[in-house]
Amino acid sequence: MATIDDPTHIFAIDIDGHAVGGIGIHSQSDIFRKNAELGYWLAEPYWGQKIITRAVKEIVDFAFATYDINRVFARPFVTNIASQKVLEKNNFILEAKLEKVLIKTDEYLHELIYAVRRENWK
Repeated sequence: MATIDDPTHIFAIDIDGHAVGGIGIHSQSDIFRKNAELGYWLAEPYWGQKIITRAVKEIVDFAFATYDINRVFARPFVTNIASQKVLEKNNFILEAKLEKVLIKTDEYLHELIYAVRRENWK
């Protein structure tokens, strides 16, 4: 399923032959077609090693080279400070904070929307 699209837009993060995470870029459609959503995860033993920071840079390079888009966005949980820092290190800016729109384990959380625009990339 992850490789059915052409071009492929979901990738494993491989460390020494082991899949330790994943990263993907999802182009949007219709009135959102100039945007793509970024998603990623990494196994906890690999946190703090700048693996995701480098992977985000590579996938955003891929997104702007592959798709006719002007913006890449991501929506980290408000509680995931490390993910927010990864995005900020890659020149993403906080565009919006929507109050208490998500629910996780019976707790309302804010939705954060970070984005980087083509003209601000690199």
